[in-house]
Amino acid sequence: MIGGGPAKVTRSDLMRMSRRLDQVHKGAALLEKKRDALVIQLFARVRPSVDARRQVDLLAARAYRALLDALAAAGRSELAALGWPDRELRIELLPPPTPASALDPARFAAPPKLLRDAAARALVPGQFEPAAEKAAQAFERLLETVLAAAPEVLAIRQLGHALARTVRQVNVLEQRVAVELTRGLVQIRRTLYERERDEAVRLRRIAARTRP
Repeated sequence: MIGGGPAKVTRSDLMRMSRRLDQVHKGAALLEKKRDALVIQLFARVRPSVDARRQVDLLAARAYRALLDALAAAGRSELAALGWPDRELRIELLPPPTPASALDPARFAAPPKLLRDAAARALVPGQFEPAAEKAAQAFERLLETVLAAAPEVLAIRQLGHALARTVRQVNVLEQRVAVELTRGLVQIRRTLYERERDEAVRLRRIAARTRP
């Protein structure tokens, strides 16, 4: 029996176990409502995330095609020179809301803007192949899209973890705890019924013996 050791076969323990079974059913019902709410949130976020993933795949295909064109036009050494010096990216995140929730995703203070023109790269016009600049812009646009979609992807992942945990809790309550408590209640009721029947038979025998 759950809770440490077998339950005593008494009326008080029967009532105690019945109350505990009611609590288990109520807890499972609350968790089921939470599960349904998480499912609704998850499906509401999935469609935009799928569209964002398709956009990322499309931009990635364009970026790598542009990179192949740049390699063919300028060569690896010239592209390596274009990539120097390394660029440091800083992205500011907003603090979590108060009170914070485990389902609150990270949010950017401002949308990431990584796309640059030739002047921002300090390139001399005509010095490098246009295909190289096109490839650089394609990858910057790709990175912008990936970063913009990152908070939503994280939110979906957190919702998935919360949903899986809630489903496990519901299953434990309904398929383990409630089943064991119900089995214990059946055993106690059966034992009490047999005791009462035996006691009634014993009393009838005593009454028959004392009858004049």
